[in-house]
Amino acid sequence: MIHSLFLINASGDIFLEKHWKSVVSRSVCDYFFEAQERASEAENVPPVIPTPHHYLLSVYRHKIFFVAVIQSEVPPLFVIEFLHRVVDTFQDYFGVCSEVIIKDNVVVVYEVLEEMLDNGFPLATESNILKELIKPPTILRTVVNTITGSTNVGDQLPTGQLSVVPWRRTGVKYTNNEAYFDVIEEIDAIIDKSGSTITAEIQGVIDACVKLTGMPDLTLSFMNPRLLDDVSFHPCVRFKRWESERILSFIPPDGNFRLLSYHVSAQNLVAIPVYVKHNISFRDSSSLGRFEITVGPKQTMGKSVEGVMVTSQMPKSVLNMTLTPSQGTHVFDPVTKLLSWDVGKINPQKLPSLKGNVSLQAGTSKPDENPTINLQFKIQQLAISGLKVNRLDMYGEKYKPFKGIKYMTKAGKFQVRT
Repeated sequence: MIHSLFLINASGDIFLEKHWKSVVSRSVCDYFFEAQERASEAENVPPVIPTPHHYLLSVYRHKIFFVAVIQSEVPPLFVIEFLHRVVDTFQDYFGVCSEVIIKDNVVVVYEVLEEMLDNGFPLATESNILKELIKPPTILRTVVNTITGSTNVGDQLPTGQLSVVPWRRTGVKYTNNEAYFDVIEEIDAIIDKSGSTITAEIQGVIDACVKLTGMPDLTLSFMNPRLLDDVSFHPCVRFKRWESERILSFIPPDGNFRLLSYHVSAQNLVAIPVYVKHNISFRDSSSLGRFEITVGPKQTMGKSVEGVMVTSQMPKSVLNMTLTPSQGTHVFDPVTKLLSWDVGKINPQKLPSLKGNVSLQAGTSKPDENPTINLQFKIQQLAISGLKVNRLDMYGEKYKPFKGIKYMTKAGKFQVRT
């Protein structure tokens, strides 16, 4: 299974390595560095790289490459899912997953990785179990460990490890009992020059924060469960009940966890929440061009579009841009040729626009193609697929918990061609 794990930063330095079986030389990562050089962006590095004696499987998150080395043939998604689980565990333990934080907590990182894999095979990947095995670092615990020479390793085995619900520890008690669910949808779309949708799909997740006393049994039902396609569940969900009734029935883990992820790919179901009007032109004989874009909301059910960020990679022949935004701030980097416009919140009464001139190198022919426009945005309290939670019920315990559902839509890879 997994022999070794290498953590590589954006500049190509291996800053952490862990071996579960025999030690694999760092030189195996040279194949990864070659693939990285060939890729235009970090996200475009192939997730599976074959080498003469190994396979390298990688994920890129938080500006870090997590590269697993395997020797035998295994299902690639199995390893990739495990790598994502490693990143999520680090985030859960340390709040953020970054190179600095990992280096600062290197002892805990090694202890956690040792528990997550046993001889290269996944063992304990549930956050609740790991936190009982290896206690998360705190300032007080770090000071005590430094003085006494002790470690974060727990004294006894996790209580949930041997039960029928290994994801939940026993004897959980809270003064405030609460269950909150976040429905987060990410829309990936390519819009052509005329404003028609070429491709559009929605990747959705339901993240939960459940802090309930005892051993509660929850059921979550939807207004329109038929929307959900290609669903992936947390192990706690009873799949038979979902298949027959389209109801989520589960005993939840304690704390934060991802209940399910889903996919909506039917084009007629994907509403595009923003539009871009653009007029980008370059003249043949002149060293000047015109650049005009306007961003506006559509199909947002009256909800406001926030955190709008527009970026565009301009052609190499562009020297400079003299632009005036009606809202927000813009930056053009003449070295990388990247235009960034931080719009902020869109006011439907006064749509934000960015207009001005483009200076081109003298004597060069006009660019072969117009630049593409990439958008980032967020819409609170809206699930763009139309998914709605009907009700959340609890059985097995007497108290009444606080319950809440929050919706959010954000842009994934949202591209407008000009």
